[in-house]
Amino acid sequence: MAKSFVLQLASLVTLFVSLPAFITLMFAIINLQFPDAADSYWQIDGYQSSVRYSIAVLIIFFPAYLWLTRKVNDARRSEGELYHTLTRWLVYLALLVAGLIILGDLAVVVYTFLNGEITLRFVLKAAVLLAVIGGASYYYALDAKNFWQSRERQSIMIGGVTLAVVLLCIGYAYSLIDSPSVARDVRLDQQQITDLQDMQWRIEAYHQENSSFPSDVEMLYVDFPVPMAPEGREEYEYKITGADTYSLCATFAEATPTSERSVTKPISANGDAYLQNQNWEHGVGRKCFERKIIPIK
Repeated sequence: MAKSFVLQLASLVTLFVSLPAFITLMFAIINLQFPDAADSYWQIDGYQSSVRYSIAVLIIFFPAYLWLTRKVNDARRSEGELYHTLTRWLVYLALLVAGLIILGDLAVVVYTFLNGEITLRFVLKAAVLLAVIGGASYYYALDAKNFWQSRERQSIMIGGVTLAVVLLCIGYAYSLIDSPSVARDVRLDQQQITDLQDMQWRIEAYHQENSSFPSDVEMLYVDFPVPMAPEGREEYEYKITGADTYSLCATFAEATPTSERSVTKPISANGDAYLQNQNWEHGVGRKCFERKIIPIK
């Protein structure tokens, strides 16, 4: 009896881990499938991260939930009314938690709508939330009444259909995100930008103090390791191009995402170079970023 009770508890725990993961997956699919012009690169990257996290959780926890639920139902059929009475309390508690989840998530969905989210996203997310939590709540409301004990075949069919839906959603979501190799290349590209930004800051600080450029970047990292390009990529390059101009070069595997691109003006002798100095847009391959020292007024 204790073993079966623990199985029921474990089944509900895996359910309440799987449900938020599936809802998060669906929300991310909606965000990626129906992009908002106001979304930044970091938001889009966050949606992709949500997809990866949700897929990882569902792959582990949802099959465990189905297996545990099957074991629980078999135990309930063999152990009779006493077991059903004990587990009924767990099911009712689960329904209470489901109700709180749907209210909380609906509040979040409404908040994002009031914060400017496009109407289509709001409608789809609300529909997903009501369908997923509502469907699970309805199933367990019947389960608390011992409905599925005499309908084993129906219960198995529902489990199979649910598994198929989850797998289809996982497959579709995976098609919307970058592959693991591309995601790794994007992270390496961003690390290179971070390295070049650090070099730029140090070069400008050196120039302000000495009124000249360092002959090489090693002069800027006396007590720290010099940033190195990731393995397999060309080394960073620092070049002095004029009395007050220089360039920093690196090789990139992916182009700057469209959402992060900005319109900048080329450096001119009498122009303000501030915007150009903040521009890190790049394509695939070798890119040199032209920089100009801005005098301190």
